[in-house]
Amino acid sequence: MKKILILFLLLAGIMPGFAQRSYKLGEVVVRAKRPMKEIGVTKTTFDSAMLKENIALSMADILAFNSSIFVKSYGRATLSTVAFRGTSPSHTQVTWNGMRINNPMLGMTDFSTIPSYFIDQASLLHGTSSVNETGGGLGGLVKLATEPDTPEGFNVQYVQGIGSFSTFDEFARLTYGSDKWHVSTRAVHSSSPNDYKYINHDKKVNIYDDDHNIIGQYHPKERNRSGAFRDTHILQEVYYNTLKGDRLGLNAWYIDSNRELPMLTTDYGNEADFENRQREQTFRSVLSWDHTRSKWKAGLKGGYIHTWMAYDYRREVSEGNWASMTRSRSKVNTIYGQAEGEYTPSRKWFFTANLSAHQHFVRSQDKNIILQDGDKAIVGYDKGRIELSGSASAKWQPIDRLGMSVVVREEMFGSDWSPLIPAFFIDGVVLPEGNVTLKGSISRNYRVPTLNDLYFLPGGNPDLRNEHGFTYDLGASFEIGKKEVYSLSGSVTWFDSRIDDWIIWLPTTKGFFSPRNVKEVHAYGVEVTGNLGVQPFKGWFLDLNGSYSWTPSINEGEKMSPADQSVGKQLPYVPKHSASLTGRLSWRSWGFLYKWCWYSERFTMSSNDYTLTGHLPEYFMSNISLEKGLSFKPVDLSLKLAVNNLFNEDYLSVLSRPMPGINFEFFIGITPKFGKKK
Repeated sequence: MKKILILFLLLAGIMPGFAQRSYKLGEVVVRAKRPMKEIGVTKTTFDSAMLKENIALSMADILAFNSSIFVKSYGRATLSTVAFRGTSPSHTQVTWNGMRINNPMLGMTDFSTIPSYFIDQASLLHGTSSVNETGGGLGGLVKLATEPDTPEGFNVQYVQGIGSFSTFDEFARLTYGSDKWHVSTRAVHSSSPNDYKYINHDKKVNIYDDDHNIIGQYHPKERNRSGAFRDTHILQEVYYNTLKGDRLGLNAWYIDSNRELPMLTTDYGNEADFENRQREQTFRSVLSWDHTRSKWKAGLKGGYIHTWMAYDYRREVSEGNWASMTRSRSKVNTIYGQAEGEYTPSRKWFFTANLSAHQHFVRSQDKNIILQDGDKAIVGYDKGRIELSGSASAKWQPIDRLGMSVVVREEMFGSDWSPLIPAFFIDGVVLPEGNVTLKGSISRNYRVPTLNDLYFLPGGNPDLRNEHGFTYDLGASFEIGKKEVYSLSGSVTWFDSRIDDWIIWLPTTKGFFSPRNVKEVHAYGVEVTGNLGVQPFKGWFLDLNGSYSWTPSINEGEKMSPADQSVGKQLPYVPKHSASLTGRLSWRSWGFLYKWCWYSERFTMSSNDYTLTGHLPEYFMSNISLEKGLSFKPVDLSLKLAVNNLFNEDYLSVLSRPMPGINFEFFIGITPKFGKKK
C-alpha cells in the first residue's frame, strides 16, 4: 500500500507546491510574469487550511503530514526537531516574524512548542533559497509569521478539545478590526497525563509451565510513565495602519511549559521513585514599522527574546529522602534588530538590502555537580555573542519569461567574519502552455558552532571550525487546469550538497562527549511535491496534496580509527525516503480530511548496523477527521472528530521512546454573532 501511494506521487508528478487552497475552482490563468522576489526559489507554502486544522496540532505535526522533511519526535508532547535535506536539526534555520528563534545554545528549534494556531503564514525555503533570508541554513529555512487579518468589529472564538489519555485542549481568540486598527489576543492551553499504552519491544516476559520451565515469551503492554505535560501560550498582536503607506506592528508571545520526560522502554524502575522534569518560560516580542511607496519599501524591526529553562532529575534513595542528581538552569536573552529595503526602478529590475543583528546573552549552569571530595560545584558557562548578517540582491527579468538573481551575504559571529556567501538563481518559462518552468541555483553557505559546541562544560571545544559547503539545485514545475473541473500543478527538484567540517559530538577517554570537526557529508536527492484540485460534482470539492523525498546523506570523511565503520554510510536518524499525502473532501458544511506520512528505515548508529538497537524500521501514519459546521442566529458552531494513528501503527521515531497507538480527539468551536447584521 505504501509503495503504491509513493508510485502514485511519482507518476502523478507531481503535484508540487502546496499552493493556496481554494474550494472553488475558477479559470486557470497562466502568466509568465512571476514575483521577482521568488526568482529561482524552491519554496513550499502551507495554506491556512493546513495551519488551522485543529488547536491540538503543533508545527511538528504540520511539517510531518504536509511536507517530506523528517520530523524526529521523542514522543507525544516532547522534543521534535526536523532533518531538512539529510542534514541535522541545527542546520535548519527558523524565523518568526523575521526574527531568528533557534536556541543559541543548541542551534535547533523544538517544533512541539509551536502551536500551529499561532501561525498565520508558514513556508519552507529549501537549500540555497534560504540564503535570501539568512545564513547558516545548510538544509533550509522554516519561515513563520503572523498577520493582521482580522474581521471588522469585535469577534470572539472559543474551541474546546477533549481527547484520549485525558487530554484537554482549549483555544480562545478575541479580535478587533477597523480601517486602521487590528488587535488580536490568542490563548492556547493543553494538558494531559499522557499515559498511553504501548507494546514494549525492548522487554520480554517469560511464560512458565507448572514445573517452572520457560515455555514461551511475550512483549508486555506498558503505559507511558511520567509523561504528563501542561503547556500555556498567549499571543498578543496590535497593528496600526496610517492608510498613507505606513504600518506599525507589535507581536508578543509568552510560553509556559511544564513537561515530565517519559521513561525509556529499557527502564525497569518505578516511576514513583524519580522525577524527570523539564520546564520552560519564554517571551518573544517583535516591534515593526513598514513604509511602502510605489517603487520602494523600507522596514525596521526590533525584538527581544527571554528564555528560562530548567531540567531536574531526582531519585528517591530512601523513603521520603530524595537526592537531586541534576539541577540544570539556563537563561537566554536575545536582542534583535533589523533594517531592510526594496527598490523597483523598472519592471525589469528589483533590488533588496537587509541588515540584521542578534545579540545573545547565555548563562547555562548545572548546580548539582559532585566533586571528588563530595562537595557540590556550579559548572557551566556565561557567554555573550553578537551575530550580524547583511545581504544585498539584484534581480533581473530581461524578458517576461526569464529571470536571474544574485544574492551576496556577509555574516559576523563574535569578532569573526565569515567568508562571502554568494548565491545565484535563474528560472525561465520554457512552455507557456502549462507554465512549464525550469529553475536552477547555486550557493555557498556557512554555519558557526553553537555556544554549547564551544563552551559546554564538560566537553565544549572552542577550537571548532565553521561548517561550510556548496549546494546546487535544479528543478522544473508546471500548472494546468480547466475552469470548474480541475487544477493540477507539480514540481520536481534535484539537489546536491557537500558539507565539510561537519560537527559531531564523540566520546572521549575522560568519560564525557566533546564536539569535533570530523566529517565530510554528501547530501543529495530528489524532492517531488504536488497539488490536485477537482470538482467532481456541483458543491463537491476534492483537494490532494502530496510530497516525496529521496535523500541519501553519506559520510565521506576519513576513518578516525581502523574500527571506524561510518565512512560511506547513511547518517544516523536520516531516512532515505519520506513521503506525505493529504486529501480533503468538502460538501456544503461537511469536511473530511485524510492525512498520511511515511518514513523509511533509520539507523541509530553511524555504522548502519541492522541490530536491535542500531536500526529502526520504516513506519507510516494515517490520520482522519470529520467536521460539520452549524449556523444558528446567535452563534456558529463547528464539530470535529479526529482519529490519529488510524491503523494503530506500532512504531518508534527515536530509539527507546514509545509512541501512542490509535487515539481520538473531539472539538467543539463556538463563534458568537453579537453585533453582526442578520
